[in-house]
Amino acid sequence: MAEVEIGGNRRGRPSYGFDDIAIVPSRRTRDPHSVSVAWQIDAYRLDMPLMLAPVDSVVSPQVAIEAGRLGGIGVLNLEGVWTRYEDPEPILAEIASLDEATATQRMQELYSAPIRTELIAERIQQVRNAGVTVAAALSPQRTAELHKHVVEAGVDLFVIRGTTVSAEHDAAGGPEPLNLKRFIYELDVPVIVGGCANHQAALHLMRAGAAGVLVGFGGGATQTTHSVLGVRVPMATAIADVAAARRDYLDESGGRYVHVIADGGLLSSGDIAKAIACGADAAMLGSLAARADGAPGRGWHWGSEAYHPDLPRSERRFVGTTGSLRSVLLGPSTRADGTMNLVGALRKAIATAGYGDPKEFQRVDLSAIAR
Repeated sequence: MAEVEIGGNRRGRPSYGFDDIAIVPSRRTRDPHSVSVAWQIDAYRLDMPLMLAPVDSVVSPQVAIEAGRLGGIGVLNLEGVWTRYEDPEPILAEIASLDEATATQRMQELYSAPIRTELIAERIQQVRNAGVTVAAALSPQRTAELHKHVVEAGVDLFVIRGTTVSAEHDAAGGPEPLNLKRFIYELDVPVIVGGCANHQAALHLMRAGAAGVLVGFGGGATQTTHSVLGVRVPMATAIADVAAARRDYLDESGGRYVHVIADGGLLSSGDIAKAIACGADAAMLGSLAARADGAPGRGWHWGSEAYHPDLPRSERRFVGTTGSLRSVLLGPSTRADGTMNLVGALRKAIATAGYGDPKEFQRVDLSAIAR
């Protein structure tokens, strides 16, 4: 894509968010009931290409169990209140009731409680006992310290999720960084890593052995990364770039397929459809899942960056509730804003374009909307 002049000797590449593109139907259509939205990553086959984000406002052990029974995956946040407090319900209730002016400071205090390794095992075991796929997440900073407890507890999918994750990190005198390639090689479970937002970064993560790559940083509904750091990459372009890296790595590796998972900026079912049209295999849901009436956030949503001890880059935001998790994921919908029946909407979008599954749908025509 041709660069444009920003000014002086600086040039930049035009990029597109979900609001800047549209899906263009083909000459064919099909019945939505004939469309399969199943997704298989490694040995785990799911009924939908959706994951619930590992943040405390979205996933509790009980929500992870319910998501698994509905055909998706709920990813446990192993650095949240569920592994810091024996009973996190009073903590979650307090967060939901905080005054806006003091919310960030009080959340920093609440999340300063130490992580208890016995609670990591207990929460993972609770989900495992329900017979659903178990996924859990750590930040890159905590992975080396805590990963053995996670694996011993019996996790199926290991997620390393940060604002941005790279396979090359210069510690510059700080703690020794995680050697991602060695870590993944020594681990017996599939590892999903992110976020990243361009071809080169994604290719490095794929070469490190990631089973899946999370795409996005700075684009979440509650993130203020753009205001704090000046960092943001429009998601449609980011996904397309990482999908191109997947294609290149598929050729380079002789056929090893790495899944691309959109993580951020998904505000409606239409955004999910556009993410897959751009090349994503699946989507990670934050604010859309936080709207479920059984979500731990009680109508509020916040990311792990909201309580960073030195530099918060997210804020607690009220998103309200729309219905049960079942109705959010599978319907029926009682709203026309794309926040319910996410799977039904994806199936309808794929059928409207004449394709039979999400993989085929990645070939759909797209238009860039002139601004």
